[in-house]
Amino acid sequence: MFSRAGRNLFCSLAPFNAYPQAFQTQAPRYFTAAVSSISSQVDGIPVKIFNENGSKRVVVTKDLPGKRWLDVLVNADCRVEVCTHPDAILDVAKVKTLISTRCDGVIGQLTEDWSEELFGALKSAGGTAFSTYAVGYNNVKVAAANAHGLPVGNTPGVLTETTAEIAAALTLAAARRVAEADVFMRSGQYVGWLPALFVGNLLQRKTVGIIGAGRIGQAYARMMIEGHKMDCIYYDMFPQPKFEEYVTDYGKFLEGHDEEAVTIRRADTVENLLREADVVSLHCLLDASTTHLMNAERLGMMKSNAVLVNSARGPVIDEVALPGLAECANAVILPHIASASLWTRGGMATLAASNVAGVLQGFPLLPDGGDVLKFVDGPLGSEELNYTPSIVNSADVPSWVK
Repeated sequence: MFSRAGRNLFCSLAPFNAYPQAFQTQAPRYFTAAVSSISSQVDGIPVKIFNENGSKRVVVTKDLPGKRWLDVLVNADCRVEVCTHPDAILDVAKVKTLISTRCDGVIGQLTEDWSEELFGALKSAGGTAFSTYAVGYNNVKVAAANAHGLPVGNTPGVLTETTAEIAAALTLAAARRVAEADVFMRSGQYVGWLPALFVGNLLQRKTVGIIGAGRIGQAYARMMIEGHKMDCIYYDMFPQPKFEEYVTDYGKFLEGHDEEAVTIRRADTVENLLREADVVSLHCLLDASTTHLMNAERLGMMKSNAVLVNSARGPVIDEVALPGLAECANAVILPHIASASLWTRGGMATLAASNVAGVLQGFPLLPDGGDVLKFVDGPLGSEELNYTPSIVNSADVPSWVK
């Protein structure tokens, strides 16, 4: 079995249904915009209200990092009501209560069930705008939004390096047994240096395998290739010639400095990659073809000392094939924090707010190839921001452009 084979694992798990109250009360609050707020309630649910006299009512189901997102909504003349209910995850009934009888737009969370019931409630309340505070939208029934003519926004373009960085960090943590050693130290077991104490694996000049060579997969691969001179093997439905050219050129650079070149090639099958790689990093989308992609059979194909990193969705790995995962000392397990850098989470908030504000103001969709980072870092109020950054169903809903 997986745990007996001694392989190391990082699982990026979906958020728990609840987490200790201490974590909630210790979390930083981000209401830092210059606009003042008042505390209020929507049918018993506590909220903070910003720009009370705004002409458009926008509900935000959780407080968000940074202040720029709030400035975006206030500048669009929105009255912003931010839910401060202590539940980590709001159920459908609470979100419907927040929407109430009049609501122009909502920024929702990936932990909420956005389906017919909520989109119907938003439409009935006069709503015309919705954005999820995430790039993925597995929890959003886009067909239901289409049925009500509601655009669905998301937040792409700001998670790439942040997610890749934490995948790299957890690769090192697993390979060098950092989590095990941390527990060992905190429990007071350390009494002195020993030659074989927590000996792990060196990554230099090994092979990194990438399953899903999209933006995040390639960013992670570059970190491992440039930082550790690792060869790369990747599996993707489509060839990635620019990625291959980049790694090949880096190999030539190394040769020009009297070092051995790194190599890259595309694997024909997932199985071939698993047999060869010293580190396997999952960056694929979650769909029917990738659910339980890493099952007991494929786990058994990996090298006995290989590192497995899951930066994709949790169900990409069949956890039944990993008995006792929570008790497995060599597993590094985190909650859903791959995007949890201040710049990225603040950028996601700004993009979500810009989606809602853009629709409410009748701004056209950002053209293909447009730079979403302008919304994150560009000057507020500039004409180049008079667009709606990202609507996943723009082809299926009526135009909101006035």
